[in-house]
Amino acid sequence: MEITMAKTHEMDLCEGSLWKKILIFSIPLMFSNILQVLFNMSDVAVVGKFAGPIALGAVGSTSILVTLFTGLLIGLASGVNALTALYIGSKSEKDVRETVHTAAILCLSAGVLICVLGILFTRPVLTLMHTKEELIDGAVLYLRLYLLGMPALAVFNFGNAVLSAIGDTKRPLYYLSMAGVINVILNLFFVIVCKMDVAGVAVASITSQYISAALVLRLLFTTTENYGLKPSCLKISPEKTGRILRIGIPSAFQYAIFAIANLFVQTGVNSFDHVMVEGNSAAANADPLVYDMMAAFYTACASFIAQNYGAQKRDRIRNSFLICLLYSFTAGLILGVSLYLLGHPFLSLFTSDAAVIAAGKKRLSIMALSYCVSAFMDNTIAASRGLGKTILPTIIVILGSCVFRIIWVYTVFAYFHTIQSLYLLYVFSWGITAIAEFACFIHIYRRLQIRQ
Repeated sequence: MEITMAKTHEMDLCEGSLWKKILIFSIPLMFSNILQVLFNMSDVAVVGKFAGPIALGAVGSTSILVTLFTGLLIGLASGVNALTALYIGSKSEKDVRETVHTAAILCLSAGVLICVLGILFTRPVLTLMHTKEELIDGAVLYLRLYLLGMPALAVFNFGNAVLSAIGDTKRPLYYLSMAGVINVILNLFFVIVCKMDVAGVAVASITSQYISAALVLRLLFTTTENYGLKPSCLKISPEKTGRILRIGIPSAFQYAIFAIANLFVQTGVNSFDHVMVEGNSAAANADPLVYDMMAAFYTACASFIAQNYGAQKRDRIRNSFLICLLYSFTAGLILGVSLYLLGHPFLSLFTSDAAVIAAGKKRLSIMALSYCVSAFMDNTIAASRGLGKTILPTIIVILGSCVFRIIWVYTVFAYFHTIQSLYLLYVFSWGITAIAEFACFIHIYRRLQIRQ
């Protein structure tokens, strides 16, 4: 039996113009990613403006851990996305159904596990990270409350992965927009009216997460399509579990390693005076804006390649990769140059100190032409993930973009000890990793078992 495609929301990724469909697919994802970044920024802004510097510092001191936990769930969801898209492309209803129901249990279990372990070990981990004494109580409170939202975040990422696999990127955008607006309103209410400080921001965040999760679950439980959820079908398929984890775990591990590598980079930044540290922090706010907009094309790359791999369409696999690469490179170049040209007004959003703005411009001057280079690495990794291959690409990215960065900090940066020599590690690590990832992808592509 063939899979039917609803005309209103789903998109057949195996037919039609790739240039047009990839763009239509990616634009809602870009808005979703940007909204998420802006909503997170609103959390920081509300705390900083209405709760004071101590509360701001408490929330800020947890950012690496929050990034790590969410990254693990996003990585797992990438396995769900790739496998679901593969079976959609091959028109196998049974496999789609088994994958979706298995993934629902896996993702929820992962969210609960992170929640429980995170709450238990919050204080020891923050202590190990040398969180300042005056901040640690607030940081512990915020993180423990925030972790209560991990099951909901896991469910939303699962639903988003499934919907992206069928070509539906609009409804997750609607749900995220609704939840995000509620998050901002609750932030202001809990912090300003209720005087809840860091607790207020955390409660607002987890409330919005459960709302977005509820919306996506409502859709999946009510749809009549084969990717929908049915209580009677909720069970684990060992075979599908293995395939999801083979893709998802390396992707999740990649996020974790990146977080660790960035600690070494931050250590390098911290070796300069407070002005440079503050300037770096202000300029670094550009990173998620650029990365997350580019990431929309990486999701498109994995989804299009997976569906077309399932449909046994070799040429569309190659063309999907190349088109997504061009789109993501162009987006990175335009955004990077724009940030450089508008550096002063952008940095002024976060500080009014002229010296800090000048320090921030040093970062933007190098990163402006560096962001686009990351497209070659990340798009190629996404392409390999779409083909179900993640172990070797993950090893390459760990060596190239993580281990290489640590070595750079203790060699090149240690020798020159200039902020420019530290920032240059990004473009060099991305370039080296991209070359290796390209070679890996070409090898995988040539060995594909495609019926002609």
